[in-house]
Amino acid sequence: MQDPKVRFDGRFSEAGAEATPWAAARAVLESAQMFWITTVRADGRPHVTPLVAVWLDGALHFSTGPEEQKAVNIAGNPHVVLTTGTDEWRHGLDVSVEGEARRVTDRATLERLAAAWAGKWDGQWRYEVTDDGRAHRPADGEGVAHVFAVEATKILAFGKGPFSQTAYVP
Repeated sequence: MQDPKVRFDGRFSEAGAEATPWAAARAVLESAQMFWITTVRADGRPHVTPLVAVWLDGALHFSTGPEEQKAVNIAGNPHVVLTTGTDEWRHGLDVSVEGEARRVTDRATLERLAAAWAGKWDGQWRYEVTDDGRAHRPADGEGVAHVFAVEATKILAFGKGPFSQTAYVP
């Protein structure tokens, strides 16, 4: 999502609140070190877990082992929500990204993502890209990881102080 339409929702906002500019919501996505992903199990129950993600080329990217619950869920239902923000009541901006997770296997994109992850966490989150379109995390011994991109169908920003709700759509 590069230049979305901005829609302020006054129904869920304090009097006098204004739409959060897209640049502010994007800055949260670019700088956040932790996200929570929600996927849907085969029986319809939600599954929520924390993970690290990077915003690159207008999409949010994350990785997971192919046998982890979120990967199993995505194989059956690619609809996900990734959320980040603060744990404060009256300060900050919480942002949720809704969309479908799709595997990234292009080596050039995976290399750029590996560099983005390494730069964001001071080299503590490193990947080596394999020739078969996977990432390998040798430093922590976790082995193979699949990388996913979520191109947003909708992004919601929840301002706190004053409270506001802003939607961004392609």
